[in-house]
Amino acid sequence: MNEHIAASRAAVVIPGGMYGPNVPLLAYAAYAAKVRGASIERITWDPPRQDDNYINSWVLDQVAPVLDHVVANSPDSVPILIGKSLGTHSAAVAAERGLPAIWLTPLLTTTEVIKSLRVATAPFLLVGGTEDRHWDGALAAELSLHVLEVQGADHGMHVPGPLAESAAVLGRVATAVEDFLDKVVWPRVA
Repeated sequence: MNEHIAASRAAVVIPGGMYGPNVPLLAYAAYAAKVRGASIERITWDPPRQDDNYINSWVLDQVAPVLDHVVANSPDSVPILIGKSLGTHSAAVAAERGLPAIWLTPLLTTTEVIKSLRVATAPFLLVGGTEDRHWDGALAAELSLHVLEVQGADHGMHVPGPLAESAAVLGRVATAVEDFLDKVVWPRVA
């Protein structure tokens, strides 16, 4: 891989409320970016239990400095944000800075998140399940051209039945992430 291309790729991994940056959904998404030459910056946190307005600004306060650090260390990079659930509050930062994003189980029932997704100019992938109370498939399709909706999946992207079926969902999510990175964010030039 061209060294300049690799140096210009970065990903910031943003956890959920109780779902750290190294658990399967985020780990596979980060790995997909890493094997495509991106440097990976993982955020860890212990979020407060507060109302949506407070938590929105709290998330932004956690993400913005990390993003600033990534850009300062690689001024040519256009980082991609990869966030789960609570981390999707950082959609405001992505929209403000024109950054692409991958939002896993986004909070499509939260006003601030929806507002930020509506004004985003960079492409983003939305991944959710029909049994997730925070997911709205019709809204997701309205907000982005890039959507993976999994029938029967809950907020953790688990489906009923043997664990192998939830592992297969993880595989579908990983493929959607890889396709989004390869076709939209970092398209391969022939």
